[in-house]
Amino acid sequence: MDSPATLGHVASLHLHPAKGGEPLLPVELMHLVAGQGIAEDSRYFNRGSRRQVTLIEREQITALAETLGVGTLAPGTVRSNIETTDVNLHRLMGERVQVGEAVLDFYAPRTPCQKMDTLCQGLRELMADGHQGVLATVVRSGVVRVGDPIQLANLEATG
Repeated sequence: MDSPATLGHVASLHLHPAKGGEPLLPVELMHLVAGQGIAEDSRYFNRGSRRQVTLIEREQITALAETLGVGTLAPGTVRSNIETTDVNLHRLMGERVQVGEAVLDFYAPRTPCQKMDTLCQGLRELMADGHQGVLATVVRSGVVRVGDPIQLANLEATG
């Protein structure tokens, strides 16, 4: 059972394929490593960048698809590592957030890339201004699974 502090849940998890441009790969769990990113994401793991994990809300994806009249966009289509439900990620910008066992620092909004307009013309522009998800750095290592709760981190436990 979730704690009263649960803000939302992990809806789906996705890894970048070895070859750029290919669809993201759905997984049931991933290992996040402090300061390095997602262990299973060989294209982006341990690159020395703050951009270690990307997150977006399923509700945003649904609303964008409806606005563009394209029906639905399947999980992983908008190329985010973690898709969430029932949480406003942008309101958590600047916070440390526990996702499953891991703790992430939500530090900036994502910048939608040109691949969004390849999916559907106009999607990239619609994703601006709070509809594009967030970028995060891994602060505390841990496993993240589909269905895991999302909550504010206990700062004393994260260092």
